[in-house]
Amino acid sequence: MTAAIPPSITTLSSLLRWRAETQPDAPAYTFLVNGEDQERRWSYAELDRNTRAIAAALQEQGAAEDRALLLFAPGLDYIGAFYGCLTAGVAAVPVYPPQNEQTLARLLSIIADAKPRFALTTSDILESVKAFSETTPVLKELHWIAVDALPSGLEARWKEPRLTGESMAFLQYTSGSTSTPKGVMVSHRNLLANQEMIRRGFGSDPASTIVGWLPLYHDMGLIGTVMHPLYLGGHGVLMSPWAFLQRPVRWLRAVSKYRGVVSGGPNFGYALCVRKVKPEQREGLDLSSWKVAFNGAEPVRADTLERFAETFAPQGFQKAALYPCYGLAEATLYASGGMRMASHRTLTVEAGALERNRVVVAPPGAENTRVLVSCGRAWAGGQVRIANPETSQSCADGEVGEIWVSGPHVTQGYWGRGEHNAETFQARVQGHEAEGGYLRTGDLGFQREGELYVTGRLKDLIIVDGRNHYPQDIEQTVEVQHEGFRLGCCVAFSVEQSNEEKLVVLIEVDRQYTPPGDSAGAQVLDTKEVTRKVRQALAAAHSLDVHELVLLQHGEVLKTSSGKVQRRACRAKYLENALQRWPG
Repeated sequence: MTAAIPPSITTLSSLLRWRAETQPDAPAYTFLVNGEDQERRWSYAELDRNTRAIAAALQEQGAAEDRALLLFAPGLDYIGAFYGCLTAGVAAVPVYPPQNEQTLARLLSIIADAKPRFALTTSDILESVKAFSETTPVLKELHWIAVDALPSGLEARWKEPRLTGESMAFLQYTSGSTSTPKGVMVSHRNLLANQEMIRRGFGSDPASTIVGWLPLYHDMGLIGTVMHPLYLGGHGVLMSPWAFLQRPVRWLRAVSKYRGVVSGGPNFGYALCVRKVKPEQREGLDLSSWKVAFNGAEPVRADTLERFAETFAPQGFQKAALYPCYGLAEATLYASGGMRMASHRTLTVEAGALERNRVVVAPPGAENTRVLVSCGRAWAGGQVRIANPETSQSCADGEVGEIWVSGPHVTQGYWGRGEHNAETFQARVQGHEAEGGYLRTGDLGFQREGELYVTGRLKDLIIVDGRNHYPQDIEQTVEVQHEGFRLGCCVAFSVEQSNEEKLVVLIEVDRQYTPPGDSAGAQVLDTKEVTRKVRQALAAAHSLDVHELVLLQHGEVLKTSSGKVQRRACRAKYLENALQRWPG
């Protein structure tokens, strides 16, 4: 165990310097370059040295109090650049290098909003960016710094900036699942407060090795798997998301090999392991060290948790380690969660009542029900309330409303959106104005016995015949109707036809499937048969008729940088008849 963080440390950059002084030789980060045995490591002293070199380069270019884009592949260079910005007094703006029109469009929208003057990257990526620069002049206007080409000894020229807890550390651009990405202004105070919330909720300590595969430019990866080891003074073991997606067993092997205590990701990651990790790949795994298997960023599925626990129990995985949680970028990351190694709660409710924003408990296994998973409670000064989104009145226990959050982890607002900030970040509960302002999350849920249950997203609700339907429930029903449907690649929304709202469902088909009669020799997917099955399933589970089921080619469903489906963007593409339908 290491000493407690001194009260004088009020910024993440000063915490890094203190770690380097008090435990210079301790392992800070190990990055698995190939997702398996090819390692690149930094101790806390090496992390500090690389960080100060990048900070000095920024300072000598006059970047203090400005903003700098970070364009990196996952790896230690990205981590050094992120901390380098903070150590120079520069607000980092994490993005992913452009690879296609969609990622380039996101990058350009962020540049237009954040107006950075600098961009940090590596020499290889800088060469690839030049190809986009020929047709995108704004990229040429940035001052580019290749961190792997800096002269040795530059760290000695770093000068400590004047920073406080209220100084902006970075701009976290939201995933854009329901709107254009907005830059969330995250302060050093927000980060340290949220890290303490995570530490208490996870029960983590310096001995808690953290294993991660999440994108480092997204809040769950950056704050949950990069910053948390630094806060604890522990060890982070990381790999790229592509390494995990190519072979999901790599995640489990890393947990096993490095004795990971804390690791996790969105629900689909657990579902992918159940589906893709073969019995022979499970041999030799030891998951007994895994104490906090956090699950967040998208709806947590009770059946996914059950299947994962059952599948990997022979490898020592303990069901009590499953840790559903809730959070969002506007609250830095973590807003609520359960207790370490305490079995998560589930609640079976009547689906029809939930459609009317009422919670009626039903017996497990009953028909026309929905099983909800508790996301725990707030920690360390945080607070969660449920409010009526139209009247701002507090909701009773068991009544569905909008989730409102307050506490030191709630961020400073959106960059350049003053009027919107007051509405979103300073909401007042009617009759409880003295409590101060709340963050309106845009998510729907309710509280029961002090625990939070998330039911959906306010802007994504599908209203047919006066009843509310959550798209994720419809999507889950559709996904399991055929093995050729790609998990996490289904989108449900409504369109207006003859003054009525009608349901449309989009679903991607795996590349290995072909229509009946195709000579390719691949597995067959009969369009008429699966359409019939989907219609029957939705009628039985949701009393819904499908206006159109659209089978799509691989990669057609638009997603955010964090992997969430962009329902409104997909809907717009559908209405424009711009989707590439399967089989082509």
